[in-house]
Amino acid sequence: MKKTTIHDIARELNITFSTVARALRNNPAISEATRVAVHQTAERLNYRQNKLASSLRSGSTHVIGVIVPSLHVSFFSSVVHGIEKVMNENGYSILLYQSNEMLRQEVKGIETFLQSRVDGIISSVTLETEQYGHYEEIKKRNIPLIFFDRTLDALNTPSVTINDHQGGFMATEHLIQQGYRRIVHITAAQNMPIFKERLRGYKDALERYGIPLQEELILQGQFSIEYGRSCIRQLREQGITFDAVFALEDYTAMGVIQQLQAYNIQIPQETGVIGFANEAFGELVHPGLSTVDQQTVKMGEEAARLFLKTVLNKEPAEDRPAEKVVLEPVLIVRGSSRRR
Repeated sequence: MKKTTIHDIARELNITFSTVARALRNNPAISEATRVAVHQTAERLNYRQNKLASSLRSGSTHVIGVIVPSLHVSFFSSVVHGIEKVMNENGYSILLYQSNEMLRQEVKGIETFLQSRVDGIISSVTLETEQYGHYEEIKKRNIPLIFFDRTLDALNTPSVTINDHQGGFMATEHLIQQGYRRIVHITAAQNMPIFKERLRGYKDALERYGIPLQEELILQGQFSIEYGRSCIRQLREQGITFDAVFALEDYTAMGVIQQLQAYNIQIPQETGVIGFANEAFGELVHPGLSTVDQQTVKMGEEAARLFLKTVLNKEPAEDRPAEKVVLEPVLIVRGSSRRR
């Protein structure tokens, strides 16, 4: 069966090839009546646009690449939802790639996107990412690059983040105001700015309320449910007393709750728990998990808008202003920490 072309639509309507092409792109120079007629005829003739040929002519694929560490975490899924919403509204599609927290997978994802001639890349870096030549390559090619949540401070790149220092401060302050005093903070590798800032917020809250900082109450490792459980086992085995835990994210906080319950420790009466990220399961468990919401959908929407602004800015990548959008965290108080 012969494939319908733009020339077929032009002959059908007795108009020029260029008029059909502009009408299909909804060019405002073409009258509304002509645009409607072209789209109706294209649908009737089962016309399918040759996107590759179109991209070669225009230099744009109207596709962007999005790299996330993991889609198993609803935080990243929600951010992607926000990105896709804004991009679809503006005529773009997205290619999605999971790095699975591995640098080599992140590099492979970037290579795939560049081979696919994407118009831009939105990324949240892996925990392993300390070398960033693959991101520098993007900038050398003058392709828009936007970071969200996890960024690389050494690169002059637009980004969307949460105020992690404020979030860490809010979580710790909430526990203090509920009467807790020996507050454990479970964190991760401090090469990642978001975890460094949450730790700084924790320390500043303790100082604000005159509570001495005790290094034995700060634990550092890879975050997961099992790591949350192992932290509580470690504290108990070492005889370190505590009455609250601020975990760097909700999965670790969930592991904390599970292990406390295994020890028959009452939550929140004996020990309070708060996480970070507001994962979907937090309001379904018992007791409900207190947390800090990162406005994930808004984060994705803002990242997409930064990309669109960058596209309109025709300056070379190295000359573009690196706009930094910082969202405000929102404290979500549930049963795991509400003692008063």
